[in-house]
Amino acid sequence: MPHATARTTRNTGAALALALLFACSAEERGAPQGFAPARVDAQNASGRPYSEPRAACADHDPLRQALFGELHLHTVHSMDANMWDVRGTPDDAYRFARGLRLGLAPYDAEGAPMRHAQLERPLDFAAVTDHALFLGAVSLCRTPNSPVYASQRCQIYRGELPPPGGLGIFGRLAGLVPSPEESGLDSSDYAAVVSLITTGRSKDLCGEGDARCLAQMDTVWREIQEATERHYDRSSACSFSSFHGYEYTATPGLAKVHRNVIFRNGKVPARPVSFIDVPEAVELWRRLQRECLDAGNGCDVLAIPHNSNLSNGRMFGISADARALPRGEQAARARLRRNLEPLVELTQIKGDSECRNGMFGVSGAADEFCAYEKIRVMTHGKPPEDCEEGMGFGALGGQGCQARSDFVRYALIEGLREAGRIGVNPYQMGFIGSSDAHNANPGDTNERSYEGWRGALDATPAKRLGDGDSAAIANWAGNPGGLMGAWAEENSRDSIFDAMKRRETFATSGTRLTARFFGGWNYTESLCEDAELVKRGYAEGVPMGGELPPPQSGAEVAPTFVVSALRDPGTAAQPGGLLQRAQIVKGWVGADGQFHQRVVDVAGGANSADVNLQSCAPRGPGHGALCGVWRDPDFNPQQRAVYYARVLENPSCRWSTWHCNALPEAERPAICGDAKLPKTIQERLWTSPIWFNPPAS
Repeated sequence: MPHATARTTRNTGAALALALLFACSAEERGAPQGFAPARVDAQNASGRPYSEPRAACADHDPLRQALFGELHLHTVHSMDANMWDVRGTPDDAYRFARGLRLGLAPYDAEGAPMRHAQLERPLDFAAVTDHALFLGAVSLCRTPNSPVYASQRCQIYRGELPPPGGLGIFGRLAGLVPSPEESGLDSSDYAAVVSLITTGRSKDLCGEGDARCLAQMDTVWREIQEATERHYDRSSACSFSSFHGYEYTATPGLAKVHRNVIFRNGKVPARPVSFIDVPEAVELWRRLQRECLDAGNGCDVLAIPHNSNLSNGRMFGISADARALPRGEQAARARLRRNLEPLVELTQIKGDSECRNGMFGVSGAADEFCAYEKIRVMTHGKPPEDCEEGMGFGALGGQGCQARSDFVRYALIEGLREAGRIGVNPYQMGFIGSSDAHNANPGDTNERSYEGWRGALDATPAKRLGDGDSAAIANWAGNPGGLMGAWAEENSRDSIFDAMKRRETFATSGTRLTARFFGGWNYTESLCEDAELVKRGYAEGVPMGGELPPPQSGAEVAPTFVVSALRDPGTAAQPGGLLQRAQIVKGWVGADGQFHQRVVDVAGGANSADVNLQSCAPRGPGHGALCGVWRDPDFNPQQRAVYYARVLENPSCRWSTWHCNALPEAERPAICGDAKLPKTIQERLWTSPIWFNPPAS
């Protein structure tokens, strides 16, 4: 079956080491050994100019290749990772992404790590996205010569003094936030303390006008930039791309409305945007527009929402206040959002955000695969209350309602509805997966070698199989997270960023299976047998992330889609799983005002495959490749619609099953025998969608 340019080899061997440029060695500086200094080329092999100096990539495919990476990762600079005794730096994270070994918490008395991790396969690209929130304060409290290092507040944050009210580990945040006297909140109330994150910085710690913390924030941001630049391979080998980024950590009322901000190149603003300083998403977009896109210096940026499953309806819900704005202002905001947020993170360690059965106002048959990694259901044993058309608070505390807009499938349909109402679709988003790991270990998503994601908090199998310290996220209900795939001509920042902007990306649950997804008006049923499937896919239609053009004269008035998928080859020691089925998911708004969904198997299907739960050995039939062509039989040329593909592997053991099996039976925690703990999963891939808008719209 034809399916071109799934990348299976890596270019190595640059001509000249960076060590020649500096007095100290590359490894001492944290730079990748063997990377060559960039020669300045005007353009890549396709004639496209680069946005910054670098050599042209030797491995360049105009039909694009699948590159795998991670754009959501925390290191020692993040407030929560630091509390969990994570000591990995951005340099450590980039080394890990390139395949080097990483030490993990806990540490012995001499400061040596007591466990290690290493990727089975290096990544092609990565970004460190530490929390902009408290970036300066955390650094001040962990730097011994800082003017506030010995303060009571820093001692509380470091855990050397107990937090007020006897709170757990998150109570240590009380050292960074305004005091109860300043805020008027009860410091013994967990929710109150964490909600102080939204109110400002501690004056005791940061000084008048927050000047001390902001100055330190600028210093840390420069250090992160320097590490990111050290690890970008500008040689013709193009073995690794590092992206500048940070996390905008918006948590109003413990609802998670977070975004990762990713930049095209080394042209970035002088300071990250923190939720404390900019508490509204629309103001974040305006700041990015003003300080980056309109700066005139080559800066380019996008923001990626994540964990909408924990947003209490707030990530993609549209409030009554927003709907009351003048129609022109609503359209302008929607256009700004669409331009700056072309992607969404569909899956990660804190659960899946694709879909959930039984949501208010959603019609269509139940989707059996929507139960995958529903962290709020798993942790609490039942679904949260439905917000219906409203919003709530408290998801990070395990509280509050859950709305259909918490799930990306229904956000896409909401976007269709908004396009009809105001003329602009704010939710025209492609898909990525990430880990959101806090161990400085990007892309560490293998179920079999999972080491947790919260430093010392889940550093042992027993801790990972325990309930943890959060009412929202039981440790056992977390997962290793997902990966991002990008169809790019080459492994350069510009090529990958262009793929992100045009939404030619896909999400996986952590494996490296690949898929192509094209839509058009004239594809033939025999396309899967055509050796030039990919070439024809581009020439005769649009790829994932695209928008169908109006049908041309003579074309049948119904779009045709092709899905072509290849299994993850894995490694010699751990081969990838076989594929079970490829599906197309369609969404639309009906005349009844309901959100409609349909899921269709287009290749493969139900089979007898399962897994031996004692040995975790897979059993039964499956496919190395799948390809299917599907024409929408219910197409309405007057109705907006959105389509995406989903590819599922055969069942395999979940990480928790590997853990339980590795423990002597007498030492296994009770959760190992609890029916609420899934024993298996079906690893999967989601392509970015393809949209149809009626020509009249």
